[in-house]
Amino acid sequence: MSDGTPGNADDDYESALKDADVNVAEFDEPQRGLVRAVQHALHVNPAFVPLIVLVIAILTFGILLGSKFFSPFAMTLILQQVQIVGIVAAAQSLVILTAGIDLSVGAIMVFSSVIMGQFTFRYGIPAPVSILCGLSAGTAIGALNGFLVAKIKLPPFIVTLGMWQIVLATNFLYSANETIRSQDIEAEAPLLQAFGAKFSVGGAVFTVGVVFMVALILILTYVLRHTAWGRHVYAVGDDKEAAELSGVRTDRVLVSVYALAGLICAFAGWALIGRIGSVSPTSGQLANIESITAVVIGGISLFGGRGSILGSLFGALIVGVFTLGLRLMGADAQWTYLLIGCLIIGAVAIDQWIRKVSV
Repeated sequence: MSDGTPGNADDDYESALKDADVNVAEFDEPQRGLVRAVQHALHVNPAFVPLIVLVIAILTFGILLGSKFFSPFAMTLILQQVQIVGIVAAAQSLVILTAGIDLSVGAIMVFSSVIMGQFTFRYGIPAPVSILCGLSAGTAIGALNGFLVAKIKLPPFIVTLGMWQIVLATNFLYSANETIRSQDIEAEAPLLQAFGAKFSVGGAVFTVGVVFMVALILILTYVLRHTAWGRHVYAVGDDKEAAELSGVRTDRVLVSVYALAGLICAFAGWALIGRIGSVSPTSGQLANIESITAVVIGGISLFGGRGSILGSLFGALIVGVFTLGLRLMGADAQWTYLLIGCLIIGAVAIDQWIRKVSV
């Protein structure tokens, strides 16, 4: 109680203010534990999760199998096996970053390869021109997907599901299920097999397709992080309406993303010829599912706007490591699908957990 003198009243007032300041300071101080710090770190660097899983998988199979797995040949064999999926996953990543999905990537890849082969052998067009025609066809199909999604406002799932059926049917009708043999390509148009060319570095054997896959991922990583177009891709996936209000031409971004995805799939078609040696209309039928698997395991959010395209490469490599490792152990192939299925569900669960962080 104050004794009523002015001096004592002032002292009480100043004391109350000091107590209030202390309380406010304690209330505003951030309290972040270890779990919260990990959650925040993974939110900022989503590629860390698949990278950690990849390293653990390599070390585990390396310990179990020894030099049979831990050898330059085995490591580069994994890269050769995942090069097609890695390239297609790069295209799928761009689309998923915009909160879309492209179920037609595998069909575009195969149809582009068929155009390259048929134009060369059916019409006698020089291989370089045929390759340009195949790349143009893939880009055009991707751009049409983008137009239907951005301008006509159709759901990406429905658009690309329908396009997958259309392109697949066109592929079989145009090629008449005809396979162009490896010997014929090697003799008359070796440029079609350019991505399959091999070279050795020490005990490791690489292909041009592997180099292209890695270079593509690195270039797209730089573009997405350091260019205005890349920031617009993330903005569209995070909140399309907010991006429009901030001046981003979202329709143009979507069309460009789908067109670029189509072009990348066409390059994958060219790489597919080099990988299998022939032009087959029945090859690569599971590329759409495999690419989505690599993207999801790679930590790219299916809700769009978050993730690193580098993670899709890690996702493809994880699948490759499990496939080769279990094969060398003599395990049933179904174990590979079981483990990959668990990884997919786990990756989505982790993504949901990471998205709860506030930054």
